Amino acid sequence: MACCHTEIPEAGDTAFSVDTSAITYGPACLGEAGDIAASLGIGRIALITDATLVSTEHVARVVASLADADVDVALYDEARVEPTDESFKAAAKFAADANVDGFISVGGGSVIDTSKAANLYSTHPADFLAYVNAPIGRGKNPPGPIKPHIACPTTSGTGAECTGIAVFDFLEMRAKTGIVTKAIRPTKALIDPTCTETLPANVVASSAFDVLSHALESYTARPYTHRVAAGRPSLRPSSQGANPWSDLGCREALKLLGHFVVRAVHDASDTEARHQLMWASTLAGIAFGNAGCHAPHGMSYSVSGLVNDFRPTGYPQVDPIVPHGMSVIVNSPSVFRHTAECNPERHLESAGWLGADVIGADPRDAGSVLADRLVELMRATGLPNGLTGVGYTEADIPALTTGSFPQKRLLDNAPCEITESGLAELYRGALSYW
Repeated sequence: MACCHTEIPEAGDTAFSVDTSAITYGPACLGEAGDIAASLGIGRIALITDATLVSTEHVARVVASLADADVDVALYDEARVEPTDESFKAAAKFAADANVDGFISVGGGSVIDTSKAANLYSTHPADFLAYVNAPIGRGKNPPGPIKPHIACPTTSGTGAECTGIAVFDFLEMRAKTGIVTKAIRPTKALIDPTCTETLPANVVASSAFDVLSHALESYTARPYTHRVAAGRPSLRPSSQGANPWSDLGCREALKLLGHFVVRAVHDASDTEARHQLMWASTLAGIAFGNAGCHAPHGMSYSVSGLVNDFRPTGYPQVDPIVPHGMSVIVNSPSVFRHTAECNPERHLESAGWLGADVIGADPRDAGSVLADRLVELMRATGLPNGLTGVGYTEADIPALTTGSFPQKRLLDNAPCEITESGLAELYRGALSYW
């Protein structure tokens, strides 16, 4: 796997952009939903959640706040955990029929992404593949702004409240893909860390390792100056590469994760640890929303899309799924063993922030030091042992590779060039770690 991006291209970008949702963070801030909705001019709002969350105090608090502000609510509680193209379409039809002028999502990344898609397609109807990433879709930007969206995350993981990304399983191809456009970034995020206090341990672990990968991938991504500048500044992508702004969030998120992740998974009463993971999620969400992830996330798409019979504890047991954070982290140690050769200092710094002993470490060992620390944290929090832990074998590597290699938006953001044969080797290295 050859290094790339080591020389600044003549047409490289010379500036970076900072985009994020307006954020309110703090215990009980879900109670501000009504006032914010009213201030955005929303008279009738689509409340998007799922069948499990609809009966929780989180949704009840939001509904009461909206009622106090005289905001009419159209409730949709059929968002799917790990959404599909069909579940996106169903939510969009609901939103169009409900004739709403704004959206509020209460849930994890799946719920927030469902709200993004429902808002997009009900505001600017189009053939479904029109807005979906190429090469599966046509990757068009919507013709104008969409309606206000207030995102209220209930898990400390995806950072979806801060990004213009909506990920889903495309059932026809058994592939995970997404919609990426700044237009779908939520208008406002209400981040209430008390929502994490009742999450099952396995959900906390999976979500936290999604945060960890967001931060690690953004910090080790190719620099923004090594990406060819867009034809117009308005076309500069969200995945613009590592930059000084994203570095700040990545650094602090990794420190928090290294200190709190094991505590948060094993002790639901440790509110300090769980709240700090929510803050780490926010920081990493802002970071990767402006830098972009790379290979572990690109590889996760086929790990999720080709799942056979894996049903993790703490998640709905109806359909087999590999939760997003798991589908990412099972690849991560293998990836970082290889990408460290392109920017060893950043890999070694990251390992230190996560709690590894890096005193006197040789930069040539950066990949091993970081990968070993990731494996330690995976084992300490009960996550699966690589791809075999979620049901894959050596025989699945060709299909996994074919499913993920088209994810060039992510793979090309890595600090090293990733060829198709190199991708297969990364999957092979991710089969098991202990």
